[in-house]
Amino acid sequence: MSLDAESLNYDEHGLIPVIAQDVATKQVLMLGYATKETLSESLQIGKLVFFSRSRGKRWLKGETSGNYLHLDSLSIDCDSDAVLAMVHPAGPTCHNGLRSCFGDSVA
Repeated sequence: MSLDAESLNYDEHGLIPVIAQDVATKQVLMLGYATKETLSESLQIGKLVFFSRSRGKRWLKGETSGNYLHLDSLSIDCDSDAVLAMVHPAGPTCHNGLRSCFGDSVA
């Protein structure tokens, strides 16, 4: 898998949104943010690595829980300002124990 992290359009904080989607079910699991460095690391280790805005640091999803998001592929949108990560989740994605952070329907 190849990605030129330098060519993406990051926001004023050096972040780009990353949507994680289950490769098997196509369910959207979560939205996180990445930096050039965390995107490159994701590709190197085969697991999604984000940048935690609340903690202000790198965050390997599943590092504490074991619920990693194993990377299948990355796609860039037409404006190069968002990333779609197709993943194989190893357990629930959401911190509240649900499979997806988008578990509640509002309409």
